[in-house]
Amino acid sequence: MKKALFMVFVMLMSVVSISAQDMTITAVGAYETGIFDEGAAEIVSYDAVNQNVYIVNSNDVTLDIVNISAPSAPELVNSIDMTEFGAGANSVYAWDEWVAVAIEGEEVDSNGSVLFLTLEGEVITTVEVGVLPDMVTVSADGQYVLTANEGEPSDDYTIDPEGTVSIINTQDDFSVMTASFGDMMIEDMGTTRVFGPDATVAQDLEPEYIALSPDGSVAFVALQENNAVAVIDVASANVEAVVGLGFKDYSLEENAIDASNEDGAINIRSWDNVYGMYQPDGIATYEVDGEVYIVSANEGDARDYDTWSEEERVADVTLDPEAFPNAEEIQAEDQLGRLLITTTLGDTDGDGDFDELYNYGARSFTIWNSMGELVWDSGNDFETITAELIPEAFNSQGSVQSFDNRSDDKGPEPENVAIGEIDGNTYAFIILERVGGIMVYDITNPMGPEFVTYYNHNDIEVEITEDNVVGFVAPEGIVFISGDESPTGNAMLVVGYEVSGSTGIYEITME
Repeated sequence: MKKALFMVFVMLMSVVSISAQDMTITAVGAYETGIFDEGAAEIVSYDAVNQNVYIVNSNDVTLDIVNISAPSAPELVNSIDMTEFGAGANSVYAWDEWVAVAIEGEEVDSNGSVLFLTLEGEVITTVEVGVLPDMVTVSADGQYVLTANEGEPSDDYTIDPEGTVSIINTQDDFSVMTASFGDMMIEDMGTTRVFGPDATVAQDLEPEYIALSPDGSVAFVALQENNAVAVIDVASANVEAVVGLGFKDYSLEENAIDASNEDGAINIRSWDNVYGMYQPDGIATYEVDGEVYIVSANEGDARDYDTWSEEERVADVTLDPEAFPNAEEIQAEDQLGRLLITTTLGDTDGDGDFDELYNYGARSFTIWNSMGELVWDSGNDFETITAELIPEAFNSQGSVQSFDNRSDDKGPEPENVAIGEIDGNTYAFIILERVGGIMVYDITNPMGPEFVTYYNHNDIEVEITEDNVVGFVAPEGIVFISGDESPTGNAMLVVGYEVSGSTGIYEITME
């Protein structure tokens, strides 16, 4: 699983590692809002017709349209106020002649909508969908527009709407079908977590992200908090299955993690009876020899509400003396004590203490088959690679001043993934929300991906504050642009950064 790092280049505001496949990622431009840590640049989408990027700006509650025909000098061409359509935009997808924007409702249990626009930003129509549409995507032929309706509970957990997936048929007068989880049985969902207080299955399942099969017939839906993926037939809106993704064993050397933010060092090691919940955020699909594969960025997420929380630290729970004979030692803050775990798993014999510990996320990306079975996982690559290349900013929030402060939580925190083909090879581009940067793997062979490069366009020496942001901080959304659709003729990436409020434009070249 470990890949050799053949060459390392360190440059101002970037760190690049290049393997036997010589890929160079270069930051060629940026659109800056100047708004710090308010989500001014989150989800992005690209229109090859006009070479425009569509950016969800949560701070201004707008959809910003930025032209990148000259990538080094991106230009804001329109900013559309979203407040008249709902509480705000959560996601955007541009294709052919249209743009679809997911809009959440004003109340925690009110339905959201999808706003359809022309590529220039003129309103076409609005279609009602489920509660809290958090992500929107479109089938390759443009017929179906799907939203992941998360249906999150209220802060006091007194209201818990059902999570659903809405499917809009653009060729049938924008008619809407709803994929519901009301008929799903817990015993049929394997390791899927259903754990909210007094919640039904439909209330507890929270769709986060959707990736369609290349032919558009099947939707794979990440249920992040539930550590599962749903499989939905698009034409009928029927939920075919909900598949629990299982757990990652941190006792294995290849899965070792740094579990403490209080040890003052990089300490990647294995731990017995400690597991990671994959809990993917962004997912994508691709096809190899007729088989569809799902690629997941395993960020992790907890439910932490005003009146109910599943979060706890290892130091504050009682460990089973047989499973953890050295409990007092490992519960120290420089060992496992600071690690965040869920209290909903781990008491396997029901006696009130923890026989196993379950941390959020898997600090990796994973390839699954279409049945949700694990094909390949990157293990602890993300931590070992960043430890080698930017050790002074290891598991940080993007600077040396925050060194190691995310080790007790979700480490580098893989947020999202885009897939693209260059010169006949297929690549996964995974963004790391905390330490920052883009991990690139050649996934042409899903059984044996190869690490290609890591690029971080951020001056890690500079303390990140509102008055001092150098580079791009906290990537949230990513889109791949093929060479035949890019302004330069080379493949490109566009990334939205929610903390720095910037949209980064990258060019990819192969040597």
